[in-house]
Amino acid sequence: MKHETIEKSVPLMAVLTFVVVLIGGVVEIVPLFFIESTIEKVEGMRPFTPLELRGQDIYIREGCYNCHSQMIRPFRDEQERYGHYSLAAESMYDHPFQWGSKRTGPDLARVGGKYSNLWHQAHMKNPRDVVPESVMPAYPWLAENELDYSNISKRLEVLKLVGVPYSAEHIANAANDLKAQAIPDSDTDGLNARYGEKVPLENFDGDAKRITELDAMVAYLQVLGTLVDFSSYQAQAR
Repeated sequence: MKHETIEKSVPLMAVLTFVVVLIGGVVEIVPLFFIESTIEKVEGMRPFTPLELRGQDIYIREGCYNCHSQMIRPFRDEQERYGHYSLAAESMYDHPFQWGSKRTGPDLARVGGKYSNLWHQAHMKNPRDVVPESVMPAYPWLAENELDYSNISKRLEVLKLVGVPYSAEHIANAANDLKAQAIPDSDTDGLNARYGEKVPLENFDGDAKRITELDAMVAYLQVLGTLVDFSSYQAQAR
């Protein structure tokens, strides 16, 4: 039989394998040259505010990505549990992206607004107070540590170099915008003008006198998955 001839000839098998891989590669790569972008533009997406950005830094520092993904796959069981499948646009400003490779805990792509700030405060201090079966370690020091944002303007400058659309105005006002979002009753007109009206403005850590790492972490978690209005979203036809 023909397949026996192929299986018994190493050179022939190698050549045919190469041809198949070549065809597959062409089919996958060539279409990319004929589309303007592989990321669909989605209304509502914006870069992280300075406070949210510092929250992502702390999220990465504490290794949260080791147990939590931020990518909902387009399978029915995942969408029934977590919500609409993740869009490429939702992570286009993440450097690095937080898709994750395993889930010890739940996916966090749509965690924003799902729980109150009080819930997050308790969860970070002792997860078993709100989820008795949780195996997550406690992070009480987040509420104790003052947030260091001395280099926040530099962080925005670097992200601008890799394509995040921070303007000179964003960069110049980074520290003020961070404080405006974290401190209750602040003047937030400039913050809203630069980042939009959907910016959550709350006392994230329960302490109105200080800006802590818990402020940044909760602000970051509360914005995840909230920027796209999926009630009106329609996927673009390719």
